[in-house]
Amino acid sequence: MIPGGGQPNMQQLLQQAQKMQQDLARAQEELAQTEVDGQAGGGLVTATVTGAGELRNLKIDPKAVDPEDTETLADLVVAAVHAANENAQALQQEKLGPLAQGMGGGGIPGLPF
Repeated sequence: MIPGGGQPNMQQLLQQAQKMQQDLARAQEELAQTEVDGQAGGGLVTATVTGAGELRNLKIDPKAVDPEDTETLADLVVAAVHAANENAQALQQEKLGPLAQGMGGGGIPGLPF
């Protein structure tokens, strides 16, 4: 309902919804192409993920490889991937958050906001 008792302009609402869908699709495509890094062990392990959360690369400094202590290396890998995913979520919030607010603030299913 519009203040003053008027009816909403359905054509205008439809156009706004279509524009938001296009903006959302564009932002999601941009996220899928953008890469962010996460590091662990002071940079001994670096994980690269897309803004959509896809793991693209994992770099391990040879200094981190100790055949007698593979558990530490595994922990560093997990920590680096976790850090990269946190950075991807922050990027999602930055890119998609304003679009979610434009949709009534209900958030976007599958995203943490």
